[in-house]
Amino acid sequence: MTVNFKTLKSFVTAVDARSLSAAAAQLSVAQPALSQHIASLEEHFKHKLLNRSNAGVTPTPAGNELYRQAQIMLSHLEQVERELMNRTDESFVSGPVSVGLATYSTASALSMPLLQAVRSAYPGVNLFINDNFGLVLSEMVMTGRLDMAIIYAGSPMKGLMLQPLLTEDLFLIAPPGMELEQHDDQTIALHALAGIDLLLPSRMHFLRRMVDEAFARIGVVPNIRAEIESAETLRQAIQAGVGATILPSALADFPPAANPPVIRRIVEPGLQATVSLCVPDHLPMSDQARAVLEILQEQIDNLFAAGRLAGIRVPEAAPPQP
Repeated sequence: MTVNFKTLKSFVTAVDARSLSAAAAQLSVAQPALSQHIASLEEHFKHKLLNRSNAGVTPTPAGNELYRQAQIMLSHLEQVERELMNRTDESFVSGPVSVGLATYSTASALSMPLLQAVRSAYPGVNLFINDNFGLVLSEMVMTGRLDMAIIYAGSPMKGLMLQPLLTEDLFLIAPPGMELEQHDDQTIALHALAGIDLLLPSRMHFLRRMVDEAFARIGVVPNIRAEIESAETLRQAIQAGVGATILPSALADFPPAANPPVIRRIVEPGLQATVSLCVPDHLPMSDQARAVLEILQEQIDNLFAAGRLAGIRVPEAAPPQP
């Protein structure tokens, strides 16, 4: 038996289910037939792909690599199938498009404008928006589970094309009326935050690692009271006086009825993060994904032109669009 999409699907399902019997039930095939699919793959690639035990099956190192590549190929096949099924005429753009927007970034403010613009321009497009950690989003783009994402990244990443969109300064965002060591009315030195209760993202987050490294460089141990991965919860905690945070100014967009937080740009040293558009470098982009990409880039331009958020800049020379 040769390698084909059916055998790859069998293998991926077995890895996901961690059981040959469970995978066979999901695929509606006999377990001996599924076992034959796995055996044919192992014979073809000359590697053992699954470790079998009474507890089920787990991939070997070679199996892990095949699993990653098979996910990409199967995702590409599903995309082609959806496009052909939804294609009614050559001029109608339709089908699913998935977009990731990095948590806490200025880009997270684009969720609603993007949804409204896509719905107006392309009613046949089914838009999926994922707001999650940058590292997770980049992995989802690489494996084809997302068409595109806006993430925190400035350096090349394997399997991806990055287009820098903007640079964000990081700010201290503190409870209303909080008294701070005076630097000036617009900025605050990083060392002045040593005694402030801080609410930050977890250590998995790019911004948290940046903040930790900055404190370490100046020899300050920050007083971190909580780790929060919800923008709304963090806003409520700041409003209630639980603590302050160090994030882009996008988080300071509090509801109109709320008392405005105290906002100071971090200096000495200043902290800046690059926000980039991320697309796979090995998968073709669908017509509907390209249409959404154009709208997304327009939204980024509009956000910057409006000047409603402080501390964001576009790169002087961005690479060509993917």
